[in-house]
Amino acid sequence: MAQQRLGIIMNGVTGRMGMNQHLIRSIVAIREQGGVQLKNGDRVMPDPILVGRNAERVQKLAKAHGISRWTTDLDAALKDKKDTLFFDAATTQLRAELLKKAMKAGKDIYCEKPVSETLKDALDLVRVAKKAGIKHGVVQDKLFLPGLLKLKLLIDSGFFGRILSVRGEFGYWVFEGDWAPAQRPSWNYKKAEGGGIILDMVCHWRYVLDNLFGDVESVTCLGATHIPKRVDENGKTYTNDVDDAAYATFQLKGGAIAHINMSWCTRVRRDDLVTFHVDGTLGSAVAGLQKCWSQARVNTPRPVWNPDIPQPIQFFDTWQEVPGLGVYDNGFKTEWEMFIRHLYEDAPFKWTLLEGAKGLQLVEAAHKSWKERRWVDIPALKV
Repeated sequence: MAQQRLGIIMNGVTGRMGMNQHLIRSIVAIREQGGVQLKNGDRVMPDPILVGRNAERVQKLAKAHGISRWTTDLDAALKDKKDTLFFDAATTQLRAELLKKAMKAGKDIYCEKPVSETLKDALDLVRVAKKAGIKHGVVQDKLFLPGLLKLKLLIDSGFFGRILSVRGEFGYWVFEGDWAPAQRPSWNYKKAEGGGIILDMVCHWRYVLDNLFGDVESVTCLGATHIPKRVDENGKTYTNDVDDAAYATFQLKGGAIAHINMSWCTRVRRDDLVTFHVDGTLGSAVAGLQKCWSQARVNTPRPVWNPDIPQPIQFFDTWQEVPGLGVYDNGFKTEWEMFIRHLYEDAPFKWTLLEGAKGLQLVEAAHKSWKERRWVDIPALKV
């Protein structure tokens, strides 16, 4: 058994997502477990170099997690042939150009989504990757959440019969920043900085719907700006010029209908910050981030409409929790391990830049639907 080194240039890990999910809970966790084991018994040990614009912050982060290498010079890092993978979790606005630069330097790439701001740029990335002959992957983290893995177990077992509909509820109240600090950075509410909930979340819905319930064939979407003024991290009031909520309906291959509400202006009274309610001819299920509940056809209660008396059925009590299989690891870490195995032993990995482009395709269709107030079809992408 041998240990192989994987040099990773990690850009954008001083931000919330890059630091918590990708650095600490994925790469640092993989290092602490002794690397990623391959089929032949070898282990791949990630050796990251952290890249950021603020030297003090990057150095402090590296030291806190036992990482010896850091830099503020991305160009110099890309020139080092011993580091073969480039990872980006920084701003969406810069991502496409950074990925192109890394691919032209011969690096394999793995990145957050959206992979770019436009479908045109996303497809251009696919072409550059093909020309460069490199391997590439895009984070599709929600597929590896315990709740959705349990939901997929039900789907694969035939539990639902024919799936009829999917209803997704995502969101929570993001404080305006005046009397309580906002839980999201102010750039989320600024068009010039890549903000907007449709751009942020519809990329997720594309891969969730495609991989679990059926390819998205058309969409109608209505966006909204519910909170027009917010207060930023420095106490300055600014105008929210993007959508902070959206309400979308999707027609899926096979005939199922999906509807997803997404909002940073809603107060939660459901099982989790995101839930998916799936109805089928033989059963239904509701999945959150961690848990999943099911109700089979034979266990379905028989309510009768009568508004004149209190509801006699305790509906929540009529569902059973799905136990799942074993212990579920962090979803980001799981996909990192899959991608590393893809790099070293060519293990299957379908979540490529083309899948990332599909997310931008649906984002643009949703924006078009909102602007033109109509259904928009989603054709197969041609590269």
